[in-house]
Amino acid sequence: MKIFGHPWIESEAFYQIETIEAIAETASNSTLKIDHFNIEFMSYCDKNSLAYMVVVSSIKEAIFANLFHAKYMLASKQLAKELMPIAQNYLFDSLVIASIEGDEDIEEMAQFNIDGVFIT
Repeated sequence: MKIFGHPWIESEAFYQIETIEAIAETASNSTLKIDHFNIEFMSYCDKNSLAYMVVVSSIKEAIFANLFHAKYMLASKQLAKELMPIAQNYLFDSLVIASIEGDEDIEEMAQFNIDGVFIT
C-alpha cells in the first residue's frame, strides 16, 4: 500500500495544476495533481507522457482516467472501495488511492485492498 501525506513516510510531491500552461512551471519528473476530472488536462498529460493524479468522483471517470493513463486516481473512501474490484477485474494500470483524513483509516483501506491512501 502506498501512503501519501503521512509525517512518518517520505513520498513523492504532487504539483497541483490549474492550467496546461502551469505544467511548464513544474519541476521535471514531477507528478501533477488534477483536482477535478478534466479530459483536456488528462489528454495533454497522456500525449506528453506526464505522470499525474486525478480526482475522480464516479466509476465512469475512473475508467476514463485509466484509459488516459493516470498514474493515480484519487477517490473518496467509499468510491475507492467500489472501484477496487473493478480495477482488479479490468487490470487497471492506474492505482486507486483513497482520500482519508487521518491514519486511523489505513487499516480499513488495507482490508479492501485499496492501492494507497492520501492523507489530507
